[in-house]
Amino acid sequence: MIYKPKQLFDFDDILIQPEKFTDISSRKEINPYYEGRKLPLMTAPMDTVVNEKNFAYFQNKGITPILPRTKNPDSDYVDVSLFLSYSLVDFKRIFLDKKQPIIDDHKYYALIDIANGHMREMYEVTETAKKLYGDRLVLMVGNVANPSTFHMLCKTNVDFVRIGIGNGNGCLTTQNTGIGYPMGSLISECCMLQEGNTKIVADGGFKKYSDIIKALALGADYVMLGSVFNKCLESAGETSEKTYLGNHQVVNQYSDDTLDLFQSGIPLYKTFRGMSTKEVQKDWGKETLTTSEGVVRTHQVEYTLDGWVENFTDYLKSAMSYSNKKTLPEFIGKVHYNFISQNALNRYQK
Repeated sequence: MIYKPKQLFDFDDILIQPEKFTDISSRKEINPYYEGRKLPLMTAPMDTVVNEKNFAYFQNKGITPILPRTKNPDSDYVDVSLFLSYSLVDFKRIFLDKKQPIIDDHKYYALIDIANGHMREMYEVTETAKKLYGDRLVLMVGNVANPSTFHMLCKTNVDFVRIGIGNGNGCLTTQNTGIGYPMGSLISECCMLQEGNTKIVADGGFKKYSDIIKALALGADYVMLGSVFNKCLESAGETSEKTYLGNHQVVNQYSDDTLDLFQSGIPLYKTFRGMSTKEVQKDWGKETLTTSEGVVRTHQVEYTLDGWVENFTDYLKSAMSYSNKKTLPEFIGKVHYNFISQNALNRYQK
């Protein structure tokens, strides 16, 4: 079989085409939520985004929090309301070696969080776990960057698949290895291959509101955000202000005093790091550190979570209005879009 390379695209290569006419006279007619008033958004499982202290901030805004992996979780590290993240080894030990008891109608929520979701072992573990637990285990796996891999995972009846490798602001995989698949094409092709109830979670590289909206338009059921959420005041990243001496003083990002500082225009800063960095490896107590495919950065706080969510919801409703779509199921993967030239893109760069 001869492989023929093809041209792939990303978000800046397309624009959503408005419908000829729209029957929507007001954005009040539009529902940008799933059942339970959930937005099509998830937190990336990063310890500078979300943790046990702040996940409720995201939940209260309709965002699904995904808690990051922890060092050596024990066999009771399970939850029936929150997504917890596991290495492949820990997931097998906790869910397969010892089957978790099913209590009433509760469901376990788990993410197998590994960099290379193309490993055959992950596929086999996913297939075994879904056969063992069925709907009692809400399982997310990834990451993958090949539409054919996504299609095979759909056949296991897995609930969510994270797609995207090397796109994220905290990830250097593509930059250093040359492995990847542009997110626009990846979402579009996975959407065409989607089967059963498996949902697409587009993960990594989102910078603008329009990136997120285009991802949904192309067929992502959810968009997972890391650096975007890190830049909000309430994220889990260590928060500091620069003193008059030029050094940084840690502040409590959840306090009213810190909110007053931010609202008065005092610059605040956040630590942001990829979960494969040597810094994380050290925190987990690893004696032998592997080459990092992540970065450690400092971001300036740009908004509160409430302000960002309000803007995103309004922009999404506006895009749905132009597309004549009143609900998310009508909008996701069901709009017209066109490829544009670099000159056309430059017109919109303001």
